[in-house]
Amino acid sequence: MLRWRTIRNLFFPRRASTQTWMMLTFASFVGLAVVGVGLYSFLVLRGQVRDAARETLREEVERVAVLLEAAPDGAAVRALAGEIAGVTQREVAVARLDTTEGVWRPFIGPIDQEFFRQPEVLAARRTGVGYAERQGEDPAAESILYAASFRSDSKLIVRLGEPSTPLHRAVQKVQATLIIGMALALVLALLGAWIAARQVNKPLMAITEHAQRINEGELDRAIRVRTRSAEFQDLALSLNKMARRFRSDIHELQRMHRVQNEFIGNVSHEVKNPIFAVFGYLEALGSDSLPPEQRKRYAQKGLVNLQRLNNLFSDLIEIARLEYREDVIHPEIFDLQDLIDEAAEILEPKAVEKGLELIWDNPALEVLADRNRIRQVLTNLIDNAIAYSDEGSVRCRMRRHIDKARIEVVDTGRGIPQEHIDRIFERFYRVDAPRSRKMGGTGLGLSIVKQILQAHGETVHVESTKGRGTRFWFELPLAENVEVTAKKGVEEIGTPQPASL
Repeated sequence: MLRWRTIRNLFFPRRASTQTWMMLTFASFVGLAVVGVGLYSFLVLRGQVRDAARETLREEVERVAVLLEAAPDGAAVRALAGEIAGVTQREVAVARLDTTEGVWRPFIGPIDQEFFRQPEVLAARRTGVGYAERQGEDPAAESILYAASFRSDSKLIVRLGEPSTPLHRAVQKVQATLIIGMALALVLALLGAWIAARQVNKPLMAITEHAQRINEGELDRAIRVRTRSAEFQDLALSLNKMARRFRSDIHELQRMHRVQNEFIGNVSHEVKNPIFAVFGYLEALGSDSLPPEQRKRYAQKGLVNLQRLNNLFSDLIEIARLEYREDVIHPEIFDLQDLIDEAAEILEPKAVEKGLELIWDNPALEVLADRNRIRQVLTNLIDNAIAYSDEGSVRCRMRRHIDKARIEVVDTGRGIPQEHIDRIFERFYRVDAPRSRKMGGTGLGLSIVKQILQAHGETVHVESTKGRGTRFWFELPLAENVEVTAKKGVEEIGTPQPASL
């Protein structure tokens, strides 16, 4: 361990001049580049050359197969294959499947049961063409690249094999050239590092001085350096961006502090009111002189306030689960109109009680989403539309929009003033706070809608005209598009067919 530390400190001292570090850095990175190019030449380049050889051999075997298919009989096929083997100096094997007897008729080459178990032959029978590279019968010989082609029309299988020695020689020459070139580049890089290191001290000191000022809290003063070095220009730009981000983060923290205080105030206000009300009703119910009718009315009001508290805490827990858990969304394929039917049938009595017409008739359409969560979204939006509409109708409609399903909840209520549109999805924000509390609302319904749709990767939108109504809408992916994408992926992969001899 001591010896390793000594060697490391010798080549990478804990403190050294900028010139030393630049030369070490350049040497390290260019050395890594030399190693990378060497690995590339040994691994990637050799593979690319092998692929090119495969493609060339494939084209050759396809041409030979076309020529052999044109031969009039087996004798002509055998004679032509022998001529091709003699001219090209390649190993040639040709056989044809006799469909009447179900056996292979060999013409030339080592056609036996072992031949049909070779990987290139099996691949050719499955996909039309196959490759393999393996050692020849002589262990001292070079490896041989094989390409096989199966012609489904003529039931002819042709295999060519050629030694790969010329390819290896070409790769070795390229490797030697690359290594020499990268060694020369390393020497030039070290020379350039030595020259460049003499010109970096001044801008480096300027950046260091400004960085110290940023550390002391001076975030409004920008860093300016006079240098042609792109690295120092980028460093100065990054430090300036960092200072601006710090300023932005400070302002954001201040804003979040205000939001937190407002949130705590809202929660305490929303909780204290029903608690005080329940306390008062319980205290009144403890009186012996309270008439039965009034006792019943106080008990009912106490239950209403307890239900309000229960709804409030349930909504707060729901928002916390949506924000801090990743497993709350479980997508499945379902009929969206069936879900709209369920939500609308539950809320229809409330609409009828207010004299509103609730319309939700739509054609069936399947989507991919979390069914229970989307039920929450629909229930909240429809219930909200009914609550803030005094006459007219509430419509839940659905239609295709490009590659998704668009769901809209439209009412003819009083509408939302434009100055409130951007804030209606905030927690506890109410356009008409007294009316909302009177109806038992927690001020969290639209916030839950936004969180659920964000968990689905979607966004809820709203547009409203005061005195004429409001329209909320969001989109969900169609199930058919998901199925088509999955099916297309399977088709691209393909299904291998079993080979039969």
